[in-house]
Amino acid sequence: MGREVINAVCGSPDMELVGALEKETPQSFLTLPGGGKDVPFGSNAKDLITTVKPDVIVDFSSAQASMSTARIAGETGVNLVIGTTGLSEDNVREIENICRSKGIGAVVASNFALGAVLMIHLAKILAKYFDYAEIIEMHHEKKADAPSGTAITTARAMAEAKGSPFVCPQTQKETLPGTRGGQNNGISIHSVRLPGLMAHQEIILGASGQTLTLRHDTISRECYMPGVLMAVREVVKTKKFINGLDNLLGLQEF
Repeated sequence: MGREVINAVCGSPDMELVGALEKETPQSFLTLPGGGKDVPFGSNAKDLITTVKPDVIVDFSSAQASMSTARIAGETGVNLVIGTTGLSEDNVREIENICRSKGIGAVVASNFALGAVLMIHLAKILAKYFDYAEIIEMHHEKKADAPSGTAITTARAMAEAKGSPFVCPQTQKETLPGTRGGQNNGISIHSVRLPGLMAHQEIILGASGQTLTLRHDTISRECYMPGVLMAVREVVKTKKFINGLDNLLGLQEF
């Protein structure tokens, strides 16, 4: 994701990449794509931010690292775009409080792919008409967290739209513990981790005599970049906390 963001920013005429942050850096500079200039490349967020003075930090790291960077961004007055999964509700509330108290903007989204955001939006509409639902999320074998942030966001959004938890059938005998997946608002979430996968999600809603399935497949990480660039452009203008790409797309109006 870091490489994709670098390519996208460098390919945007209205943006300039001024530095890169990584947990471990083999060198102190990063050469930009296309034979471009070198930019500072470091592992100390505060030192790097103080040196390059960015307008926006784009963060696709880990929940722990994102929270550390968010606190430093608040201290230094830098806006945030965070696509890290695994953030807790308390984490998101803390980022919102940082924005409010420090006067910075932040866009936090569990998924920046337009198709995935629309999938969740449609699932919210459908949730009002079904009492049973399950989610199957599938990712590559190196994904650190399970279930995915998108799956958790989907389950929460569906339950909120419905106004109550879904009905989760109780299994009388679970021969293999955990077979029914994890539970969120009555929705069973199943996680698949295999090489050959990137990011995929199915939402299956059931009623008497019928099922309805929504599915989104990520073929390439390029799909996230239009959403990331949209967030970067917006966060410097709004200077407020925005939770979810759907709010940038105006989907709350429908």
